[in-house]
Amino acid sequence: METFQGVKLWKADCESTMEHKEKQVYTMLVQLTRPRKILQLCSLSTESIGMLCDYLPDDGCLVTSDICPAKEKKIQKRKGTKEEILKELAALGEQYDMVFIDATEENPINYYNLIMSGNMLRMNGVICVQNASTSSQEGIDDETGFMSKEMTDVIKADARVEQVKLPSNCGIFIGRRISLSQTSHPLKGIVEDDVFRGFGGHGILDRLRLDGKVAYVTGGGQGIGRAFGHALGEAGAKVAIVDMDLEKAEAVAHELHLKGINSVAMAADISKEEDVKRVVDAIVANWGRIDIACNNAGINMNSASEDTTLEEWDKTFNVNLRGLFICCQAAGRVMLSQGYGKIINTASMASLIVPHPQKQLAYNTSKAGVVKLTQTLGTEWIDRGVRVNCISPGIVDTPLIHSEALKPLVKRWLADIPAGRLAQVTDLQAAVVYLASEASDYMTGHNLVIDGGQSLW
Repeated sequence: METFQGVKLWKADCESTMEHKEKQVYTMLVQLTRPRKILQLCSLSTESIGMLCDYLPDDGCLVTSDICPAKEKKIQKRKGTKEEILKELAALGEQYDMVFIDATEENPINYYNLIMSGNMLRMNGVICVQNASTSSQEGIDDETGFMSKEMTDVIKADARVEQVKLPSNCGIFIGRRISLSQTSHPLKGIVEDDVFRGFGGHGILDRLRLDGKVAYVTGGGQGIGRAFGHALGEAGAKVAIVDMDLEKAEAVAHELHLKGINSVAMAADISKEEDVKRVVDAIVANWGRIDIACNNAGINMNSASEDTTLEEWDKTFNVNLRGLFICCQAAGRVMLSQGYGKIINTASMASLIVPHPQKQLAYNTSKAGVVKLTQTLGTEWIDRGVRVNCISPGIVDTPLIHSEALKPLVKRWLADIPAGRLAQVTDLQAAVVYLASEASDYMTGHNLVIDGGQSLW
């Protein structure tokens, strides 16, 4: 086995055909790198092209001048010589996550230089060189071999590219584009500060990673909580899905497990202090710490103010504010002892305006309390390493909203939203990752509003 950035690539059987080896290697590469845009400048089998397109996202594309499957919607076929195509794409400012090139074609070095000088290969993008040289200069006795050796040497000498040579019988050479800011060589005329090198040596996307962090999400069995659980897990965190309905929590935890995310399902009523303590203690016992507390559970019981009962008021506040405080306090104590932690509370656009025409006094008031609680804890705890922020979503599109009874309300809501649509749970995912990451370390007590502009009207 050979290793590429910590992932094992199996050698193709030496008796397999070249086409089979090519497909094995490229399948693994696209699974690892998840490209959105591919530039093909060498001949690939129809089967390999089809496989590449299968792994591209719905909005992805493969640009080629080669013969390709006629019905493949993700393929953009360009006319002209490879050099003409490259110059045209460079002029358009196009960039690619993966580029395929043949070391034995005419002018491969020229193609390579056009790609790199035109910034057509994205940072961390991968270049795959077919028919790469695996011989020393003395072992080459034909023009094709010299051409391949020259091409391979050019890439090896390029400080902008990290390389790995796959098993010699594959004839494939792979390079990953890196930033010169990642090298240890002094760069003339460059201010080598945190902006250039990256804070702590990490680029901004790396600083959004949550690798090694431990998170929990209350109300994680559905809706916004489910979306938060997936987002935190995809960013690298271990995630405990907490919900009153254990079956729903288990379903989401299973989804995360299928994506390779460490997860656990737990049942709890956050309005009960003993339930919250049990959950927090179990997470610490299992994973040793809590880095991210995502307090998302909440309820809404609509009624006109003159008809709101104390029972409805108390039930709403017991979950939305009292329960949230219990969670903040329990998780906060763990985080304060650690000297680090991120608490993210789900508030609402209703903390800023009075949504209408529905009447929801208890809900609106409780969510305003969430914001003030967040601001208070955020200022009290930041100097001890704990940041507390909240997210205020607008009206989120759920199956319930599409019921016949609520259709008239949806029409009114849409008229009040500058964006012209309801929020999707996926509109909120990047925010929770940002607030959970070190990239937001200087932010505390903030109410991050994501409502399509509704609170501005």
